[in-house]
Amino acid sequence: MGAINWLVLLLTHPLEFRTLVQFWLYHEQKRDIKAIKEHPTSGWDRESMRRCWHFLDLTSRSFAAVIKELDGDLARTICMFYLVLRGLDTIEDDMTIPDDVKQPILRRFHEYTVTPGWKYEGCGPNEKDRQLLVEYDTIVEEVNRLAPHYKTVIIDICRKMETGMADYAHKAATTGSIYLSTIAEYDLYCHYVAGLVGEGLSRIFSASGKEAPWLGEQLELSNSMGLLLQKTNIIRDYREDTDEQRYFWPKEIWGSFGFKEMKEMYEEGNKERAQWAQSAMILDALRHCEDSLDYLKMLKNQSVFNFCAIPATMAIATLELCFMNPAMFQRNIKIRKAEAARLIMRSTNPKEVALIFRDYARKIHQKALPSDPSFLKLSVACGKIEQWYEHNYPSFVKLVDSPQGPRPEIDSSDVRSRIFNAISYRNQVLAKKRKESGGGAVGGGGVSGANGESSDFPQVTTTEMSVKEVAMYVAAAFGVVLAVSGGIVWVILKLSGPGSPLGGQASGSGFGEL
Repeated sequence: MGAINWLVLLLTHPLEFRTLVQFWLYHEQKRDIKAIKEHPTSGWDRESMRRCWHFLDLTSRSFAAVIKELDGDLARTICMFYLVLRGLDTIEDDMTIPDDVKQPILRRFHEYTVTPGWKYEGCGPNEKDRQLLVEYDTIVEEVNRLAPHYKTVIIDICRKMETGMADYAHKAATTGSIYLSTIAEYDLYCHYVAGLVGEGLSRIFSASGKEAPWLGEQLELSNSMGLLLQKTNIIRDYREDTDEQRYFWPKEIWGSFGFKEMKEMYEEGNKERAQWAQSAMILDALRHCEDSLDYLKMLKNQSVFNFCAIPATMAIATLELCFMNPAMFQRNIKIRKAEAARLIMRSTNPKEVALIFRDYARKIHQKALPSDPSFLKLSVACGKIEQWYEHNYPSFVKLVDSPQGPRPEIDSSDVRSRIFNAISYRNQVLAKKRKESGGGAVGGGGVSGANGESSDFPQVTTTEMSVKEVAMYVAAAFGVVLAVSGGIVWVILKLSGPGSPLGGQASGSGFGEL
């Protein structure tokens, strides 16, 4: 940003100006890949690898920033992983390449990626990543330098992805079907182009030893992470993709609102129905949020967590920006730089990321309209995010500083704390009994009350109060039964007394005469 832009920002959005200044002053770069001490793992001392880092900056500046901060050789490995898949995606997206030429290239791309000297110059002149394929022999050189356990993962994911891309490209070229028909087909496409990326990243994280070995086996959660990011991009890029005749929204969604062509959604007079379709697309993306939060919670390495968390928080912020925003149908919209900087600074731990998701889910729900056909489902989807946060990070348990370090403390004003105290006390009693009997201690309490004291004393009081409350409830119920019974007896006596209908009928009967 130039000086004039900074001045305009200061005058029009002073809070955003402050956020960007804070980011510039306090956000430290975790790693400098150009530093001499980083050359053994970043490869910056080689001309070929410097060229690869340059291509990464050209293809995705925002993604490049988080890749460069990964620890050790992970940065270089994922850089190469990204460039390989970017090259594959460029060929698949290029509509100027005939299908009979495109098919063999796509289906053998994993072989070309390890073939020294291979490059491709047949992309159209307007393809933005054309130069990457023109110099693909540089990519091949660096891929072959990777450790075997990394190289195997990259080639395997490339092989799976190229198969799916080739199938979809062939279908579009031969059947004339330019749309994805169903949500299931949409999910499968997103799996091929993004879900497999999540799988590959998880396997690379595990292979590096920086994450648990079983992380690479979490295929469903890895797939959901990829689908959340991909679907967000597909929703946001509606106008750009439509203008270039690329259609990724499933017809099952937008066709249900009376549209015959996707381009009709940005035409005059279709604003309301277009927003309903937009709402349904965002609803479909929101169903991946809980899995994404589960995945992030499993990560242990800080650089890996930042690498995964920052795009995820950007995605939920983008979904909130697009929701009920008619500008999305007219141009490509993005979250503001200050908001992006704020998300980068906050996305440092699972709890904070979950809080970001909860806050944006609340904003989405606040903007939802009851007249929206997806209103109830949207409310449920947003509620699930809220529920996930409360289940994993209960709001009545807070971390407070103490001389021994941070410790959990419960909020005594919250009714849930009484249940928690009772359970904690019961666990402590059981642990004490087992210890006395030689069975060993099992999980106790360890959570303090609001006054900072040990939870033993307030828990006893809570248990006693619970017994008293039960006794009061039983006595009250017994009193109600007595009152109802007495009322019934009184009514019967009143109706059967002298002068009552029942009494008069009895005195005039045949038995009375006898």
